Amino acid sequence: MPNNADLELNYLSATDALKRFRNGSLSPVELLDAHILRIEELQPELNIMRSTRFDQAMESARRAEAIYRTAPDSAGPLEGIPTVLKNEHNLVGEETDQGSLLLAGIVDEHNAPLTDRLLEAGTVIHGRTHVPEFYVAMFTRSLAHGVTRNPWNPYFTCGGSSGGSAAALAAGMTTLATASDIGGSGRVPAAYCGVVGIKPSYGRVPEASFFFAMNTYNHNCMMARTVADTVLMFNVMNGPHPCDPASLHPKIELSVPPGDLKGMRIALSMDLGYFQVADDVRRNTYMAAQSLREHGAIVDEVELAWDRKVQRYFTHGLGMPLGRGLKALTHGAEDQVSDYVRTAVELLGNITAEEYIESIDGMGKMHNALQDVYANYDVLLCPTLARNTMAAEGCAEAHTDLMENYMTYPFNMLSRHPVMSVPSGFGDNGVPTGLQVVGRTYREDDVIKVANALEQAINWPAWRPTK
Repeated sequence: MPNNADLELNYLSATDALKRFRNGSLSPVELLDAHILRIEELQPELNIMRSTRFDQAMESARRAEAIYRTAPDSAGPLEGIPTVLKNEHNLVGEETDQGSLLLAGIVDEHNAPLTDRLLEAGTVIHGRTHVPEFYVAMFTRSLAHGVTRNPWNPYFTCGGSSGGSAAALAAGMTTLATASDIGGSGRVPAAYCGVVGIKPSYGRVPEASFFFAMNTYNHNCMMARTVADTVLMFNVMNGPHPCDPASLHPKIELSVPPGDLKGMRIALSMDLGYFQVADDVRRNTYMAAQSLREHGAIVDEVELAWDRKVQRYFTHGLGMPLGRGLKALTHGAEDQVSDYVRTAVELLGNITAEEYIESIDGMGKMHNALQDVYANYDVLLCPTLARNTMAAEGCAEAHTDLMENYMTYPFNMLSRHPVMSVPSGFGDNGVPTGLQVVGRTYREDDVIKVANALEQAINWPAWRPTK
């Protein structure tokens, strides 16, 4: 990768870029140019972008430039900020093929609700990012588009399914990125790539598809390099929408509070009761917890009464609707889908009603155990990744990889708890590790407060991938 000395604009936060747009020291055109150059330089090696739309983006950047020059009071809250969309969030005129040959050539006729909101806020959408096929892996590889690699070390995965979005941020190809999260698809790649990803409480950000709107595991997410930038996105993207009956009223607006955590009580679970967590992840998690103590918080390590049955509950609870849909979609076309999709169909395609009902009962037990923790604490901390060692190409057994290595999916089952993944340090392989901040139901404000204190302590916005 190139020398990072001249990449100040590529890693500029949206918060700082907006200030500079307003004081005239930076133009939206200049910022977009920096990202375009970075994409052209690194795309051949890292394979992050599903598609680019530089001409349309430049028109948008020039409009934003004119607004700041002639009518700055009319600028949107994200006016001129380069943003990439995950290859899931529809954009009129683009193909949202979900990483699959089976859906190639279908052009979007409508925007996703979050796409409309970002455009209305003034963002400059300059590309779409890669995903694993049908979003069913925690790495980013597909028959349709090949392998997407981690900017910190191309041998390793960037995570999935929002892997392209996280990698684009880490590589300096964009300022903001969209993501989604049904089992950790936003938080896992955020951790692998050393950026910030938040899974809001279920219903905060509207969904375009009725099927996914009514799936309580599913969340649309925001991803950036700083906590403040994710808050900017959240404030634009959240709120009710007529196409999503589960979307929450009213729209809310959050702010980033000071880093003082005096009086906050924080529980730390290293393993959520059953994960085997690598030594380097443990080390970074304990160091992050200590930094919160230095910011005034009371941090206690706790035992959470979960066990490996959680894996079965998740598999059956999500797999019942997802597996049957995949089975129908891929029937007769098995040779045109990735190996991990075929494995997922075999595993998830025949889940019984009894197994599904058991998963609901299991989620109730999980909820009760977690509330025992929140009876005494404001926030729960735990690692995002139990280990960060998956190769870029991934594996055929993607579901097993998820169950064993990623500590995210329990909070898709208990989906009203907001969760932010933030960087906690680097593993022994030089790839970032992540830490989850899990709030009480619908308490994004607590999550943001703790995450901001961690950002001040760890200072991950200053990190830059080097070869």
